[in-house]
Amino acid sequence: MTDGAMPANLMSSTGRHPPFDRWVRELPATVAGVAERWGLELGRPYQPGGTASWVAPTADGRVLKVGWVHYEARDEAAGLRAWDGQGTVRVHRAERTGPTDVLLLEACRPGTTLTESVPPAERDEVVAKLLPRLWIAPPPGSDFRPLQSMVDAWAESVEPGKLPDPGLARAGLELWRSLPGTADQDVLLCTDLHPDNVLRAEREPWLIVDPKPYVGDPAYDPIQHMLNFPDRLAAGPGAFADRMAGLLGLDAERVRQWLLARCVVESGRSPELWSVAVRLATRG
Repeated sequence: MTDGAMPANLMSSTGRHPPFDRWVRELPATVAGVAERWGLELGRPYQPGGTASWVAPTADGRVLKVGWVHYEARDEAAGLRAWDGQGTVRVHRAERTGPTDVLLLEACRPGTTLTESVPPAERDEVVAKLLPRLWIAPPPGSDFRPLQSMVDAWAESVEPGKLPDPGLARAGLELWRSLPGTADQDVLLCTDLHPDNVLRAEREPWLIVDPKPYVGDPAYDPIQHMLNFPDRLAAGPGAFADRMAGLLGLDAERVRQWLLARCVVESGRSPELWSVAVRLATRG
């Protein structure tokens, strides 16, 4: 594998974290080793690709994903196995060695993304048909992390005093930390479902890829989808939250609360979300 066969987004992610940079430098040898051990003939990777993985088709009609082991993606293979193709791609083989996750996955054909395929409002409906299929009880003996653990980890990076209204920031942060514990059910969640992670397929019209499984409140799961539509959030975040809640059969107030809290948490690095949080706090 030459540098020309490296995904552009992966290469653009280097230069900030020496262990990751070393992993990327060693990736050609890692991929070659996997291909030899698993008896795979590989095509060129998909472009521009992801920021933490190398993904390419195999000659036998599957997909090989070689990824950097990171916190959010820890349980991708376990989640795909638990869902067993119900709304997601299937995983045929997986292993973890040091900082590397390797997954041999079902291929989606034609594989075009939801973003490329349908208008925004129709994307809501596709997502609303897929997500509830993932909300299953965790299999016995599984060790999926609770949503509370992700919430607490993210909260550590929030500095209310640096946001425009520290009082609202503290209230949003308190809401963020408390919401997981007030859910009336805990199910297996995708947590990172956005339109580029939903692909056209043959076995089903649409399949989800690249989940980040946790166990917790289903009202959290549509939030990432909504954050990928900044214009719609700016125009009417409450109405958008109510629409997704209605399509998913969720409590609209909880979806609004999750959206408000997430916007506060993300405002430090995405300042445009602060105005969304303000509108939600004032019932906008």
